[in-house]
Amino acid sequence: MVLLEDVVLFGIAALALWLGARSLVTGASRLASAAGVSALVVGLTVVAFGTSAPEIVVSTGAAVEGRGDVAVGNVIGSNVFNTGVILGLVAVITPFRVMESLLRRDAIAMAGSTIVAAAVLADGVVSRLEGAILLVLLTCYLGVLWVAIRAATDGDGGRAKPIDGGTTALVERDRHDVRVGIEGGRILVGLVLVIVGGRVLVDSAVGLALAAGVSEWAIGATVVAAGTSIPELVTSVVAARGDGVSIAAGNVIGSNIFNVVGVLGIAAVFRPLTADPAVFVALAWLGVLTAFATAVLATGRRLTRLEGVSLVVLGVGYSVVSLIP
Repeated sequence: MVLLEDVVLFGIAALALWLGARSLVTGASRLASAAGVSALVVGLTVVAFGTSAPEIVVSTGAAVEGRGDVAVGNVIGSNVFNTGVILGLVAVITPFRVMESLLRRDAIAMAGSTIVAAAVLADGVVSRLEGAILLVLLTCYLGVLWVAIRAATDGDGGRAKPIDGGTTALVERDRHDVRVGIEGGRILVGLVLVIVGGRVLVDSAVGLALAAGVSEWAIGATVVAAGTSIPELVTSVVAARGDGVSIAAGNVIGSNIFNVVGVLGIAAVFRPLTADPAVFVALAWLGVLTAFATAVLATGRRLTRLEGVSLVVLGVGYSVVSLIP
């Protein structure tokens, strides 16, 4: 009976994630257009951080409960899933050409976050001090993004002066405010569905995994990681299919950065984390995937379907290897 309940909850959660992701992508895309902000910036911020909410909930909760394996495994495993499966599927659906700004700033930042993860986990422990340092790095990254947003919206500041006493300008401003309010509400609804759906999906997935006798580390690094990455998966696939590949790519890269400096940092500040020795294998796998993805992005050409398939194979291969006793 319990097993059947988990299966049903898993299906309901998956549907909630799908609906939430569609609402999130639609709202974010329209809000970006209304506010004059590039889709890439929205993908790197609102969408990326929003879809990382399940990782925050799960890793922080696991840290408080003293389950460091689940907390750390969730972060590293999610990044493997994001870089391999999700970015790969985006390329399979819509091969895309990388923007120069994405290459210079955010792809390199993603690679840097992987190096940071390896550094803080070198001794198998993430202390409160290291967690605080990670949050400082997150603040710095957000500062860089803020500068990018200001630069992207500077051009909207010098609108033409009205010639009818300001009536037209006031009407347009009212319409703009209403549109921003509607799309902001759409994003909020999407985030709620994603967060709740992600939490329920993880709980049901863990229940199924435990019934199968899988270890706690393997659960955190594969089942929980994949479960909390479902929002990123659905959001990116929906965005890629709807010509929102900038949001899709930005979502993956932004989520990876936020998982390390944000999620891992927050969890460690609540309680120092101790990881299973298998974390070094996971970090090596993540390093290979990140290096491969960054090298492809660094070519300045399209991320092809073949390269996308290669990423997916590597991402799925990690889960298979991790689940082998």
